[in-house]
Amino acid sequence: MSTTEDFSAYFARMEEKTGAFIEVDAAALKKAADALDKAGKMNGAGTSAQSLCALPFAVKDNIAVEGMSLSCGSKLLSPVRAPYTAAAVSKLLEAGAFPLGKTNMDEFGMGSSTDASALKKTNNPWDESRVAGGSSGGSAAAVAAGLVPFALGSDTGGSVRQPAAFCGVVGLKPTYGAVSRFGLVAYASSLDTVGILAGNTALCKSVFDVIKGKDERDQTTEGSVRYPLPAKKTLAVLAPQALEKETAAGFEKAKERFSALGYTLIEVDIPALKYAAPAYYTIATAEASANLARFDGVRYGKRSSFAENSDELVDKAREEGFGAEVKLRILLGTFVLRSGFQDRYYHRAQRIRAAIRESFEKILGSRKPEAANQNVEAAAILMPVFPCRAFGRGGGGLSAFEQKAADLYTCCANLAGLPALSFQASVEGGLPVGVQLMGRAFDEETLFALAADYEAAHPFRHPAEYKDWWK
Repeated sequence: MSTTEDFSAYFARMEEKTGAFIEVDAAALKKAADALDKAGKMNGAGTSAQSLCALPFAVKDNIAVEGMSLSCGSKLLSPVRAPYTAAAVSKLLEAGAFPLGKTNMDEFGMGSSTDASALKKTNNPWDESRVAGGSSGGSAAAVAAGLVPFALGSDTGGSVRQPAAFCGVVGLKPTYGAVSRFGLVAYASSLDTVGILAGNTALCKSVFDVIKGKDERDQTTEGSVRYPLPAKKTLAVLAPQALEKETAAGFEKAKERFSALGYTLIEVDIPALKYAAPAYYTIATAEASANLARFDGVRYGKRSSFAENSDELVDKAREEGFGAEVKLRILLGTFVLRSGFQDRYYHRAQRIRAAIRESFEKILGSRKPEAANQNVEAAAILMPVFPCRAFGRGGGGLSAFEQKAADLYTCCANLAGLPALSFQASVEGGLPVGVQLMGRAFDEETLFALAADYEAAHPFRHPAEYKDWWK
């Protein structure tokens, strides 16, 4: 059997197992297989933009690729095809990479499992009975299964880092403003970022180096600020609470391994962090209620077969098109923005957000360029990603409330606008345990260097059926 036939058969088998993709471009799949057949194996582990040439990648289905699906995992948008290409995807195309397909996701990015997708179910490549995480679960599963070397996702409160941890891959949530959001369907505009999932740290860095930078079509983007790594190899460690036994074991291993690599660990406490999840959901749902108002079934998307008037048409489109989780978050957002309730909920959440940002700046240093050389305590903060490993479905899973409360460790990076990198700490009980490093604004370089040190000493493991096509 040729490499082309071998890869095609592998792709079909693993895609059936994981359900990672909503749509696969048959021509792009053949192109990827043919490239492997000609070159033997592609070099996807380089550190320059050239290393991305001829590499396929996957794109979460809320990021536009012209002519491909843009469903956001929703029945309402399932017929929509993107009329243009997102900025991040365009830069990857210019570097010679090409999109293989669109990946499954929780509807409009609202969920922690990808089970909230209205279109299909995605399974964890390590254990089909468990979730892949969310909302970028399809992208994480595709990378973990070896279907693509890297994928794009979006991170609003942990939606790249949590599925990366569940699937044992590298997940980057960049600094807010480091990567253009042009072409990303908005969920919560002040929190959303285009993120990266990759099989290793070096490839994640290569992709970030290509897609970062100022974009006139996104006024929130900024130029990069380079920070020197502090002379002392010091990591701040956030003391975790209420972790699953295996997750706690993985986190302790990460601490021990960084210590063995010569890093000094200092324990820190951020009192405001206990309010992070409530503040995050207040702000995110408020912004979602405004952003999702555009989906009315009139201009695009599915519409009801019959309606007496325009109001009924919109009502039916949303009733039939939106899932339960989306409806809940829109209602919550509308409530906290009501006259008389903004001071009690929304404005208070914004004050908590400012307090959390200030707490991180005291540990890591300010995002202001003039403060770039100040003497700060730590290069980054080491934290858990999620209180447990990939959870099961049904009785063995987490309730919707438990999933939201568990966003404590991930949503703080979005509230503060800081970069965070998730990677595999260890494998416990047959499932990967992820940890994350959070750094100063626009200092992704330090996070990559720290994770690369760890990966070099403790190479990441893969699911049992994994085959490395992109080494």
